[in-house]
Amino acid sequence: MKRAYEYNHELISNAVPVVLKEEEQTWENAFDVDEGNWNALKLLWGSHVPGSYAPEIVLLSGIQSMYNMGYDVTEAEKLIPQALEAREKEDKATLYRLTSRVFRLLNEAKPIDGHPYWKKYRIYDNFDKYASAVKFYYYQPHDVRSDEFDKKIFAGWVAQIIGAAVGTAIEGYDSAHIKEAFGEIHDYVRKPSTYNDDITYEVAFLEAFSKKGYQVSSADIAEEWAALIPSGWSAEDIALKNIMLGIYPPESGYRSNPFREWIGAQMRGAICGMCAPADPCRAAELAFRDGVVSHHNNGVLGEIFNAVMCSMAFCEKSMKEIVRKAIDMIPNDSEYYEVVHSAWELCEQSKDYMSAWKVCEKKYMEYNWIHAYPNAAAEVIALYFCNDDFETCLNMISMVGQDVDCNAAQILTLFGISKGLDCIDKKWLDPIQDDLYSYIRGYEKTKISAIARKTADSVRKAHGIEI
Repeated sequence: MKRAYEYNHELISNAVPVVLKEEEQTWENAFDVDEGNWNALKLLWGSHVPGSYAPEIVLLSGIQSMYNMGYDVTEAEKLIPQALEAREKEDKATLYRLTSRVFRLLNEAKPIDGHPYWKKYRIYDNFDKYASAVKFYYYQPHDVRSDEFDKKIFAGWVAQIIGAAVGTAIEGYDSAHIKEAFGEIHDYVRKPSTYNDDITYEVAFLEAFSKKGYQVSSADIAEEWAALIPSGWSAEDIALKNIMLGIYPPESGYRSNPFREWIGAQMRGAICGMCAPADPCRAAELAFRDGVVSHHNNGVLGEIFNAVMCSMAFCEKSMKEIVRKAIDMIPNDSEYYEVVHSAWELCEQSKDYMSAWKVCEKKYMEYNWIHAYPNAAAEVIALYFCNDDFETCLNMISMVGQDVDCNAAQILTLFGISKGLDCIDKKWLDPIQDDLYSYIRGYEKTKISAIARKTADSVRKAHGIEI
């Protein structure tokens, strides 16, 4: 094996001096780099969601999120007015300085004495700890050789992409403003697009799973992120940067990551459930391995929640039963359990979905709309009240607002798997067809059917079935 110094010695030994003209020296390229970095920095302090144009200030929300996790962020909060002013004035030096200081303060923030996050709830930071705290539901093995399995996988992907397309246009708004702007949503509010970040990370997981099957590791998934994903946002952006610096899971998920309990893991649980049909325990383990790439504790439990629901959809028909059993597979001493269990209890006491949601909307007002908690509650409510109807569920999950594309994509996958394409009206299917556009390297233009086929074949391969 050639050593590193040998490569370098060979490079220098063969280098012939060149005298460059002034215009050939390329120092000016630094200005291009600086412009890109500056634009990225400004996005942390003010941006709009690509699909819906909802306003957001992501680093301000990161400060908020650290407070949600029981940290004293008082010193970081003091810098918010200065940072917003520096952004407004295009004061580069000040904004760079303040941003680095905010991250330092968040990284060094101390837990708040007596805060319920630390005093009341258990932290779940490894799978064995999680698995020992729950009892899994068990089902007869699903026949992954069958044509029916292929149909379920395809319908699940189609349903997910429809949900994402509907939600991408309206994410980031609350229920009142959605109602005012659109009335009751029973169709696409604009021409649907398959571009979103929801499936990006699911495809990266699928790439890793297709190679390693049920032995896939968090490191395998992380390396597919590096290979396939050009950029991320919030938790995923930080995780991707960590990975590229050689900081692998689980550290990539929590190091300098104030967004580690946001929805980014919860939004990709469906693929883990599809890869573990009728096997919630295995689905949960896959979700944990995937989740810790970019998230921690309750953020990872959010991915498990959606993964076990999709796994059960291969053999359950009642959406209410699926969500009830999924809640049972969340540790009852976790804060995430309190969120989904209290949402369930609220449903049982409420006359309709919107009255239940209004309570949750107020309850989680201190949480960002991209946080896992308000969105998990929204999922529970829509699945409880939808009466097993695809369009009713899509209407409800749209009308409550929040991170609609992530929520709709995940829970509508259950309908595709459980009930097939027949439960989806043509008005949702026809505008989508089979085309899938994304910014994933190598998947810029592909077919939904191709992704579905890769999913089904990867599951068969993982079961030792020759393709």
